[in-house]
Amino acid sequence: MDIRIPDELVESQHMYAGEAGRAFIAGLPARVTEFVERWDLTVDGPSMHGMAALVLPVVRADGTPAAVKFQVLDEETEGEPVGLRVWGGDGAVRLLDHDSGTGTMLLERLDSARMLSTMADTRKAVLVIAELLARLTSVPAPEGMRRLGDIAAEMVDDLPGALKAIGDPVERAIVERCGGAVREVMGEPGDRLLHWDLHFENVLASDREPWLAIDPKPLAGDPGFDLWPALNNRFDPDDVLWRFDAMTEVLGLDRERASAWTLGRVLQNALWEIEDGRSVDEDDLEVARLLLGR
Repeated sequence: MDIRIPDELVESQHMYAGEAGRAFIAGLPARVTEFVERWDLTVDGPSMHGMAALVLPVVRADGTPAAVKFQVLDEETEGEPVGLRVWGGDGAVRLLDHDSGTGTMLLERLDSARMLSTMADTRKAVLVIAELLARLTSVPAPEGMRRLGDIAAEMVDDLPGALKAIGDPVERAIVERCGGAVREVMGEPGDRLLHWDLHFENVLASDREPWLAIDPKPLAGDPGFDLWPALNNRFDPDDVLWRFDAMTEVLGLDRERASAWTLGRVLQNALWEIEDGRSVDEDDLEVARLLLGR
């Protein structure tokens, strides 16, 4: 089949996924053919992609529209079908079929042209995310899901070495305070099923509900760890505290704990940037300044 693999997907996989990404790209044409035949599908539109996945719009043998998602199988993506099965379409895209060996998923078709990012009113968009998160995090994570407690412990262990790489004393102090906030709450990391990446482009319109979440990277933990994407996406420093307060109110969260776990997301991002030899993101630093300054 003549399926175009977008150059941007090739570049991102080669850059960020290393050997696994290169192997994924090399094997993608054969994998597409295999699953279109296995699941008796007809491709009925051009391919779509993000940084890490290829998505094909398809039609099933019974005429039902669907989409096939191909991605590298790793510790983040292996939890996606598990989370989608637990949610069962309640606030998230429905999983129709799945291959555990490759991580390939057959999903219900949503409207890819109508992302939440197209909503002009950012505050209304934030409330949509908050309402989805309230539903998604209302259920406990299943056994075997990666856990926020383990992630927090690893971040705290990595922090001393990372601080040495930050030259600016003000930035270093902010990142250090983020670590301190995580230490305060890491003893109670939570057990809810988290999405982890619910920003405006990971919410699509559908026929059965106005908006549904896609592309989760599930883990078990405190819902406060799920707030950061909606603070950072379409970033507006004047709106950060309004967004944070609105989301914590909708989810019924303790704001002090939610603030600590949001600072944990800033810390997680900072550690990744430092590991890759980059500076800590300025927007993240501003989120931390605002939360720490309350």
